[in-house]
Amino acid sequence: MRQYLLKTLLQIVPVLFLITIIVFLLVHASGDPVSLMLPDTATDEDRQNLSAALGLDRPLLQQYFTFLGNLVQGDFGQSFRYKQDALPIVLDRLPATFELALAAMIVANVIAIPLGILSATKRNSILDVFATGAAVLGKAMPHFWLGIMFILLFSVKLGLFPVSGRGTFAHLVLPALTLGSGIAAEMTRLIRSSMLEILGQDYIRTARSKGLRERIVIYKHAFRNSLIPVVTIMALQISSLISGAIITEAIFAWPGMGQLIVQAVNTRDMAIVQAAVFVFAIVVILSNMLADLLYRVLDPRIKFN
Repeated sequence: MRQYLLKTLLQIVPVLFLITIIVFLLVHASGDPVSLMLPDTATDEDRQNLSAALGLDRPLLQQYFTFLGNLVQGDFGQSFRYKQDALPIVLDRLPATFELALAAMIVANVIAIPLGILSATKRNSILDVFATGAAVLGKAMPHFWLGIMFILLFSVKLGLFPVSGRGTFAHLVLPALTLGSGIAAEMTRLIRSSMLEILGQDYIRTARSKGLRERIVIYKHAFRNSLIPVVTIMALQISSLISGAIITEAIFAWPGMGQLIVQAVNTRDMAIVQAAVFVFAIVVILSNMLADLLYRVLDPRIKFN
């Protein structure tokens, strides 16, 4: 296992290197930050002086190697909006995003696991049709529309939850439901199909022929063995959580990395954008690595090579 972990970590290095190139080029292609940092009355000399101070007057390749050298030291530059180093600002917002992502994943599991199991065990019933239809509908609804509908219904009309902000459990409910609904829809369909495949296996028929209670057959034998693809899709949904968090946090004014990225993109604060995207990339890579480990733990037939 140690050799496998070392091999996996070494494979991460070229991926991160490629991410640095993509982030650097995309940020520079978005526009000139000097135009936003200076007032309209600034002269050409002011623009040239600021460009020289930021190193934007140098060749693009030289700027990239400077960026790469600073990145190795954990230096993404200074945010011109906050007048602070970018990485500490991003890391300060990370716990809020993790809190929202964890709550959304819990919501997704609470919804998807019972619906997926019931849909598989009650195949072609009214419950199966309802669960399948709800999954398709949940997948089709975009986060921004669903979040606005939740605000209008539960906050404005019923007054049950706060409209925006972070601080109490009530503030977390609507953002978590908004972000978790799409993931729940995807997981429900996956759990249903995985359970249907498992329920048709010979060892399930053998367990039933031995007189085991249906609950034990379903939850101890069938559901446990159907967890492998579920764990995999849960890890792959981390990227969906991140992309959805950007929209969800903006809608509910949730003070996480998503809201920070939206503000940084609007102001072309390159240091914040680069630091946030790089941190998000590391989170996604590590979550996929964890999923691979869990996959091998759940299925002993897969060996660590």
